[in-house]
Amino acid sequence: MNVPSVDRITTALQSCYAAIEALCADLDDAEWGAASLCPEWTVRDVVNHVTSIEAVMAGWLPDDGQTPPPFDAAADFLRDAATDTAGYGQLVHAIYDRRRNDLAALTEADLARPSWTPVGPSTYGRFLEIRVFDFWVHERDISTPLGRATEDTGLAAEIALAEVAGSLGYIVGKKVGLPEGKSITFDLTGPLTRQLHVAVNGRAKAVDHLADPDVTLTTDSTTFIQLACGRIDPQAQIDSGAVTWKGDNELGDRTARNLRFTM
Repeated sequence: MNVPSVDRITTALQSCYAAIEALCADLDDAEWGAASLCPEWTVRDVVNHVTSIEAVMAGWLPDDGQTPPPFDAAADFLRDAATDTAGYGQLVHAIYDRRRNDLAALTEADLARPSWTPVGPSTYGRFLEIRVFDFWVHERDISTPLGRATEDTGLAAEIALAEVAGSLGYIVGKKVGLPEGKSITFDLTGPLTRQLHVAVNGRAKAVDHLADPDVTLTTDSTTFIQLACGRIDPQAQIDSGAVTWKGDNELGDRTARNLRFTM
């Protein structure tokens, strides 16, 4: 099991905290109440969510792979969060400063600790990678409907993409239902440029290379991640040309519409 380095995970989380703090400093009252890409959540609900989890994790290190952090403590943050915009921004900043202090003390041994994670027992490093993924996606849950630009390269973006890439066998095999003997290449044109390949041989698995895939689906890395997270409408991306494919038309169409593996 690969464990991320302290430098890598710290840099990624620091960028996530800074991005949310920047939003908190810049949103007006109407934007705080605007609908996010998360069903039934406003922009403020999204910030409440990601920040309350960090409040729970502040000062916490796992002792085993079964015991989660004290999630009941999220209620303490959420109770205090019912304040004016300026006070709310200060509260959010204080939580992230506590987490920055935690990260400053983090060791490689800490990252290797057995830990509860939302996807099952693993390591604390894996848990923090999932936190980066969550932050990266939720930042765009806010910025996309508000029409705000985001920085879609860097370590946090790479970790978010890796989270989806690591699930491509499941996505292609179970969600898309690519038939036995078929294969697909995902051609990501940027900001993170990648070619991701999956072939079905008994089961769908990521492979290093495909000489002649049955279908090649082309999109940008941000759209790819947002589709995999069920955040944006596949039809709108097809209609706009943000998602295209060549090869087997039926498989390409099916893939474009069925990438969602999480919400």
